Amino acid sequence: MNNKNLLCLFLAASLFFILPSAYAATQPSVSSTPEDNATQIRDRLITNIASRVAQLKLVEKRGIIGKVNEVANTQITITDSQNNIRFIDVDELTKFSNPATKGAFGISDITKNSTVGILGLYNKDSRRILARFIDVISAPAIIHGGISEINNVDYTLKITTQDGRQMVADIENLTRTYSYTQKDGLLRAGFSKIKENSSIIVIGVLNKTEENRLTATRVMFFPEIPLNSK
Repeated sequence: MNNKNLLCLFLAASLFFILPSAYAATQPSVSSTPEDNATQIRDRLITNIASRVAQLKLVEKRGIIGKVNEVANTQITITDSQNNIRFIDVDELTKFSNPATKGAFGISDITKNSTVGILGLYNKDSRRILARFIDVISAPAIIHGGISEINNVDYTLKITTQDGRQMVADIENLTRTYSYTQKDGLLRAGFSKIKENSSIIVIGVLNKTEENRLTATRVMFFPEIPLNSK
């Protein structure tokens, strides 16, 4: 076989291997269609919505009342009315209040054994409450006796109770005052209508710094019942 024939065979063999590779290289790559992209976006959206719904189902608004066991920087531990231990988380959105305190009030002012009412978001998974409102609840004090002295300058009443104690009641703007007589029944009355030696019932909040003193929230006096009458 001469050289010319050998060259023809070499070229033919080369084309046999090269052409399929060149053809494959020139074929367009398979790309995703608009329908495929829309399907992927829809699937991701459904997954995200399902995840968010699952999270929302774990959280509900809840309010509880309990006694404080421990106070930390961002957590309060309380015992509720059913003797369950509850963990309360606080953050920068939590609001604190105490009706017995006129100034600023925060978590550092809450003391052990105080009673608090909490409204917040309860997580069913962790069983914790993220507090939105924390209010210190003071059990109302109720005293009854006779009015022994009226201070028209400081708007206070000195009351002698049935067991002989001397109590001072501060009358504030929030105080609601009523009188009761057989003729008129129960009527709203101002501080000026209160008379010495009348029987009286006072409901209020005990003063934490001064013993035998309270801030009156409700006052009912009985002008027809003298001081020493049962």
